[in-house]
Parts: sequence; structure tokens; C-alpha cells
Amino acid sequence: MAAEGNKIELGSNIVEFNLLNPKTKQFTALNEIKSNKGNVIIIMCNHCPYVIHIMPKLVEISNKFMQLGINFIGVNSNDIEAYPEDSPENMIDFIEKFNIQFPYLFDETQEIAKNYDAACTPDFYVYNQNDMLVYHGRFDSSRPKNNDEITGIDLIDVLEAILYGSDITKQQYPSIGCSIKWKDS
Repeated sequence: MAAEGNKIELGSNIVEFNLLNPKTKQFTALNEIKSNKGNVIIIMCNHCPYVIHIMPKLVEISNKFMQLGINFIGVNSNDIEAYPEDSPENMIDFIEKFNIQFPYLFDETQEIAKNYDAACTPDFYVYNQNDMLVYHGRFDSSRPKNNDEITGIDLIDVLEAILYGSDITKQQYPSIGCSIKWKDS
């Protein structure tokens, strides 16, 4: 059954982190890779059909907007003991399969997913040049079985508003996807 993203108050500040980048085998701090124009943090994973469904379009959109100065960072917070397909080794395969150009980091402790109050994958958090949350929600209305075209329009509208200084919609549609696979406490 699909999970819905939590409602998060806009205007909150970006949460710093230092996570493993499986591709480089190095830890990467957010403050080392974030942009001064805007940042998109995506809570995602390898196995979720909702993530896989949008990946080609997400890669296309991220490549376009990274050239314009907005950075994208993927974060995988799933429990890899219960879901080994989300392991760092498999993240490397996922990066290569979809030719992901943005950093895709592993949140082993799940602290970042908790700090961002994430509930599902994919879940999008967009921060402006002042590191303030201006959008939290879905990529677009498309889902694996609903036949809506995959456009990324909800994300694109916010990113264009950041770049061109126009008003950002207050309409926030929650993400829908697979629940975060939490470790047993």
C-alpha cells in the first residue's frame, strides 16, 4: 500500500548532514555540495516502483536544473538488512543504470530521514537560496499505474520560480510512494 508524505511547514531551514557517497566511498557533507541558488533533497531508494517510475524524467530534469545552478541530492534511508536491494553496493548499480549525475547518499542511521520527517519514497524537499524550505511534496501526479504523463511539473514550477524570482505556489501536494523502511528500534 502506498504511503503519503508528511505535511511539513514551509520556511523551515535545511538540515545539514554528512553521509556516505557509495560511488566515491567518501562521506559527503551537505555544505560541501549545496548550491547558493537552491537545492532539491530527494528521499529515495533503489527498489521502490514509485521511484523507478520517475527516474528517467527526474534525471533529465535534474541535469537541466543543475546546469542552471540548482543542486540535487538523493538520500537513501532504508533499512538494508530488511531490504538488501537498497544497499550502498546496489545504489552504485542504480546510479549507473539511470546515469544519475547528482550525489546519491546513504543514510545508514536513518537520522536524516527522521530530521526531514520523511515518510515515503520519493519525497521532494526544495530549498531556496536562503536554505529555507519552499516546497515539500510530489514530483507530479503520475504514479506507476495511473497513466498520467510523467512530467515533473510540480517540481519544475517551483524550480523555475526560484530561478526567475517569481512567486512560489503555496499549493503543496504530498508525495505518494513506498513507505520508508525503518529499522526495528
